[in-house]
Amino acid sequence: MMQYKSDAEAIDGLASHYKELRNEISKIIVGQEEVVRLVISSVMCDGHSLLVGVPGLAKTLLIKTIADVLDLSFKRIQFTPDLMPSDITGSEILNEKREFQFNRGPIFANIILADEINRTPPKTQAALLEAMQERVVTYGGHAHRLELPFFVLATQNPIEQEGTYPLPEAQLDRFMFNILLTYLSFSDEVQMVKNTTSNQSMSLKKIISGNDILFYQNLIRKIPVAENVLQYAVNLVHKTRPNTSAATEKANQYLQWGAGPRASQFLVLGAKCNAALNGKYSPDIEDVKAIAAPVLRHRIVRNYKAEAEGIETDDIVKSLL
Repeated sequence: MMQYKSDAEAIDGLASHYKELRNEISKIIVGQEEVVRLVISSVMCDGHSLLVGVPGLAKTLLIKTIADVLDLSFKRIQFTPDLMPSDITGSEILNEKREFQFNRGPIFANIILADEINRTPPKTQAALLEAMQERVVTYGGHAHRLELPFFVLATQNPIEQEGTYPLPEAQLDRFMFNILLTYLSFSDEVQMVKNTTSNQSMSLKKIISGNDILFYQNLIRKIPVAENVLQYAVNLVHKTRPNTSAATEKANQYLQWGAGPRASQFLVLGAKCNAALNGKYSPDIEDVKAIAAPVLRHRIVRNYKAEAEGIETDDIVKSLL
């Protein structure tokens, strides 16, 4: 466990650890700096993230690499239409002594990759979401605590909508960030192809442990926030709510409904973390703006007019900022 003389020194420690993490991850993952920063931010804020991108953008490799440098246990669950809740949480089996014994499922790890979460029926999605929220698995009336830190990264493919079960808005709200993965730039793709088609294998250093992460999660909550920054974050969320006094013209025109109070909480928490990763001791309005899109894009729902005119949620968030 790390020892720091003051909180300011601890924030400096977090900023330098973040640089080390980035350098280590970049040995395997080329480009995608913004995605890596958001995933590490949500780990440090004790939140969960949803990664959205077309197949083949190395979502699984990215998460596996981050789990490796964080010295955490990692499990991948491939969601399919026939997956049952007990396939995730575990189930009771009869042992040699003829007693029921709980057999732990893959959810008992620090980092869970829920691959293609929208491919599985709502009943199974709900089993994962209970564990995300409560950090507990209930089976046969017994509660089994999950080991902390516990962090779910769910992936969703935006194409191939056949045979998918979109997550309801109330469940989407449990994810701190909705992170978009895009194609690599030309030079990054050249570098990636070079790295992955040679016979060199990379070994990664473990940078920080689970206990260090729990320490930093607590540290981020202690970071002070100026009143004007707090009000800016809450005001931003209020602007997304159509037909309320704070709503903007664009929100009234294009949104069916806006973001809930969780968005305000995650904006402030995310801004604190963004400031700390950059070595600042308190967040400013720029830190709120930096994480506004991933916090808001899955919490605001467009109406038919927006869909007909091809107005994306990110366009609406940009106009609010």
